[in-house]
Amino acid sequence: EYFFDKTPYTIMFGPDKCGEDYKLHFIFRHKNPKTGEYEEKHAERPDVDLKKFYLDKKTHLYTLVLKPDDTFEILIDQTVVSKGGLLENMIPPVNPSKEIEDPTDKKPDDWDERPKIPDPNAVKPDDWDEDEPAKIEDPDAVKPEGWLDDEPQYVPDPNARKPKDWDEEMDGEWEAPQIPNPKCETAPGCGEWVRPMKNNPKYKGKWRAPMIDNPNYQGIWSPRKIPNPDYFEDLHPFKMTAVSAIGLELWSMTSDIYFDNFIICSEKEVADRWAADSWGLKKLVASANEPGMFSQLVTAAEEHPWLWVLYILTLALPIGLSVLFCWPGKKSDEYIDFKKTDVSKQITKGELKEETEEFEDDELEEEKENEDTGEDERREMEETKRELIKDTKKMGREAPVSEDEGEGGEDIYDDEEENEVPDEENEVGDGSQEGDRSNKSDSEDEKKEADEGMGDPPLKSVRKRRVRKD
Repeated sequence: EYFFDKTPYTIMFGPDKCGEDYKLHFIFRHKNPKTGEYEEKHAERPDVDLKKFYLDKKTHLYTLVLKPDDTFEILIDQTVVSKGGLLENMIPPVNPSKEIEDPTDKKPDDWDERPKIPDPNAVKPDDWDEDEPAKIEDPDAVKPEGWLDDEPQYVPDPNARKPKDWDEEMDGEWEAPQIPNPKCETAPGCGEWVRPMKNNPKYKGKWRAPMIDNPNYQGIWSPRKIPNPDYFEDLHPFKMTAVSAIGLELWSMTSDIYFDNFIICSEKEVADRWAADSWGLKKLVASANEPGMFSQLVTAAEEHPWLWVLYILTLALPIGLSVLFCWPGKKSDEYIDFKKTDVSKQITKGELKEETEEFEDDELEEEKENEDTGEDERREMEETKRELIKDTKKMGREAPVSEDEGEGGEDIYDDEEENEVPDEENEVGDGSQEGDRSNKSDSEDEKKEADEGMGDPPLKSVRKRRVRKD
């Protein structure tokens, strides 16, 4: 029964919203050791934007931590939003200044604080006319065609009806409300046409002398300083008046505001543990019941439609960059010319048949050319073989074969080619071997005679050329 609005307090702490001003108060009453009077000391405002904590309609935890070293911390939801010292960050300061302005000191009458003054030697020019107006009618303006001079801009609403409860004695004569004249919507204008106004080129305004530096400028005057007769020094404002109760000061026009779970203790760990068991559980339940990220984005866009543009740009930017950097580069002219014949076009059944016949004729011609080429090569082979047989037989008749000198002969054909030569060629090969052995078995005199041209030229070995038919 002794607790009311004038009851003195030690600490006032908590949120406060006044219009669009969002605050988080920390105020403590400090006792003047000289006079015994109490004075409120307000902590400096936090740098954090507090608006979101008032508008998100969520449960929040506000914490004030006072430390014996005369420092403090303010937390919201276990996050520090402001901190400082009781001796440095309070308004007004706990300890007054040592000097104050002398209340009896007065500014002299001749003290000049004006840094600039009008030039006393300046004279208004003779052609300066201060009576010229700033705006004049445009003489070149012409009334637009179709201007409705006889039509008013506003007319009574034809659909308006006098209310049934209209009392002419109390409310006066009823008149229908005015609406824009429908006939003026298609016309350049209605009513009396007035020339538009334009800036007056002769207007100069009121003449004033230009400003110059004040030669008598003495600076901003301030009273002299004197020692503060009320000065004191309290080095430990943490030692406040004892706290014996908790009270709520409420004045609100907003419904559905609830407070619970207040605690004052000397160990922060105790408060943290208690917060985890109360506010922490509420936060987990609220988080579990919150809508998903997509629902939150849609809800925010419904409240602020301009967010849709931001969403679209956010999605389009990475897609555009991907297309820009991953799209294949410009093809060379050579490649484009080469691919021009690959452009698909419609082909009729008759054109397809003609192209097929042309393709088959080309294949037959190629095969025929290959066969003719192979035939010519075979004829050359046959002629070469016949000449070789004649030469071999001739050599065999002129040079008798020696039985002792037959081991050093050299075959005309390789083993690989002998396997591919027909029976007739094998016979020729045997003869050539005999002739070759006879040549090898000649004596040195006979070799000299052969070198001198007495005999026929020696037999050259011939390798059969393979022909592969494509």
